[in-house]
Amino acid sequence: MVNITKDTVIGDILDIAPQTAPIFMSIGMHCLGCPASRGETVEEACYVHGIDVEKLVALVNEEANRKEA
Repeated sequence: MVNITKDTVIGDILDIAPQTAPIFMSIGMHCLGCPASRGETVEEACYVHGIDVEKLVALVNEEANRKEA
């Protein structure tokens, strides 16, 4: 089970759960491949983009831990 927190680095999330990329893209994080975004924590990215960190963490955890049918 993946446990993502507000302190998890986005690049690490994308490495272990690439299926979460559309969630980040949908909230305006379009440059997921650039070094700055891959090195940010979820909390830092939410601050920059004006997103509720707790809601995003919940969404990303749900998708990262979703079982494929």
